[in-house]
Amino acid sequence: MQVEAVLQEILDRQAIAGLIHAYCRHFDRNEPKALARLFTADARVDYGPEFPDLVGRPAIEQGVARGLETLFAATSHHVSNIEIAFDGPDAARSDCYLYAWQRYCDGRPDGELWASYHHRLVRTAEGWRIALLVLSAAGARSFHRATMHGIGRRPAGEPEGEA
Repeated sequence: MQVEAVLQEILDRQAIAGLIHAYCRHFDRNEPKALARLFTADARVDYGPEFPDLVGRPAIEQGVARGLETLFAATSHHVSNIEIAFDGPDAARSDCYLYAWQRYCDGRPDGELWASYHHRLVRTAEGWRIALLVLSAAGARSFHRATMHGIGRRPAGEPEGEA
């Protein structure tokens, strides 16, 4: 790899990590309009099988706003273990761990979620943007959702796949 290509990949990795962090920050600050701008115009968000996918910036903004206004009094999202793989100079995939805490508007006990975000990302004229976000859960406590996508954990005794 040439030095310029290595430097570009480092910059792209930092920009993508910053994009993921910005999603969490805007969610926690109750800024659905700013959050929606992190997505491509035709992006899709899949929060799980209980809800229809949110498709396009307006639907993402409205769907997130509805939850933030009616369900959550406060939230705190924490991401780690961000893995990024490039599918060319302008496309990437990302997986990261998520811990999310929610205080509910209706006074029920605070909810906790241990999960993963899976992203498809593209470089646009606006910079890197999320084209697809899928949420999958490892576990939850007092969480408002009955069913979620699983993280794909290998059952005990099943052969391991490739890393």
